[in-house]
Amino acid sequence: MADQHSSELDHTPELEATARIARDLIRFPTVNWGGGKSEGETEAAHYVEAELQRLGLKPELFDAAPRRTSVVARVEGRDRGRPALVVHGHLDVVPAVAADWSVDPFEGVIRDGMLWGRGAVDMKDMDAMILTALGDLVHGGEQPARDLVVAFFADEENGGVHGSHWMVDEHPELFAGATEAISEVGGYSIELNGRRAYLLQTGEKALLWVKLVAHGTAAHGSRVVHDNAIVKLALAVAALGQEEWPLRMTQTTTALLARLQTILGTAEDADPDAVVEATGTAAGFLKAALRVTSNPTVLTAGYKHNVIPDRAEALVDLRPFAGQEDEVLARVCELIGPEVDVEIVHHDVGLELPFEGPLVEKMIAALDKHDHGAPVLPYLMSGGTDNKALSKLGIAGYGFAPLQLGSELNFPAMFHGVDERVPLDALAFGRRVLADFLRDC
Repeated sequence: MADQHSSELDHTPELEATARIARDLIRFPTVNWGGGKSEGETEAAHYVEAELQRLGLKPELFDAAPRRTSVVARVEGRDRGRPALVVHGHLDVVPAVAADWSVDPFEGVIRDGMLWGRGAVDMKDMDAMILTALGDLVHGGEQPARDLVVAFFADEENGGVHGSHWMVDEHPELFAGATEAISEVGGYSIELNGRRAYLLQTGEKALLWVKLVAHGTAAHGSRVVHDNAIVKLALAVAALGQEEWPLRMTQTTTALLARLQTILGTAEDADPDAVVEATGTAAGFLKAALRVTSNPTVLTAGYKHNVIPDRAEALVDLRPFAGQEDEVLARVCELIGPEVDVEIVHHDVGLELPFEGPLVEKMIAALDKHDHGAPVLPYLMSGGTDNKALSKLGIAGYGFAPLQLGSELNFPAMFHGVDERVPLDALAFGRRVLADFLRDC
């Protein structure tokens, strides 16, 4: 639902360019339900194409399916002998139930110093930051340090089937010469003991979307029927959803915990869960990096109140660690029992990269220039990005969408949540940091 503040949107004076572009992109309802059902990204892609053309670039549009449009452009750098860097975002968003929101999720409302709307943080904010940071270089008569492949993908919220994966499989030549990439969900600030710090995303858990299927006997709803598909499914879903997966430390989470312990002043042998909980709202992302997660997300069964169905289905979002997929699937089968089948709907790899090297140093330096002395920590993302697809070409992808945030905003809750929003000054901060990074990357 829209509110009285919505009418103020078009009259906001001198809206900074990053906020304006992010607002405009939010107004394209590029909703992606998954499984091939989507409103499509074509109109948003044409908007991005026009912005890139205004910068003197020659973007290309690619349709993996009707209305599933991605945009790619190449930006010439100062040193063309160096490997290129892919700078990418996605144009689709998850659905939003308007009745649950305090504003229209697709109006791009400006209120309380923030931009509200579906995609404000996932990830039309970064899309806008890419465009304005590039614009700052172009309008200043500058070039990035090396060639950039700038990409705005379709279908990321469905695992990139009609977006990054299709682009990598069908048009790998677009990424020729690229060895590294940056994209979403990294470079944002958190507060630790009253001190600001930044999380740089150096890895992603693997992705397993599965469907549980239970079969039973169709019958009248008044009968005594023990072979009930819904009951079988309910027991399986409850067992899987309540599973307490064991702690599993990786190279990234071990390094993160060590830095957190130093900043927070906790003991070296402190419980990892307790250390992460002490980070406040940041724990919303960090806690899920310590273990496998298994979350049922969709239930489907039946068609009438007095008919027992012979089939019931559930979708489950599994996030194992890289290389752990078979082990996790075996445990899932143990938990749900032999009467429920498991079908893999989508599988994608996990990634883990070192928190070191020239690219990481450049990202840290860009943040330090605009927030001197704030520590930067590595973290393993519990979700996934289009960096998974690029990894098939040997491209190492990091999460670097810099945002300086106040402690009052529960940033992890904004992702796929209600009343998604981002501070306007954080968008301007990200634009400056990203522009400096691209000058020196």
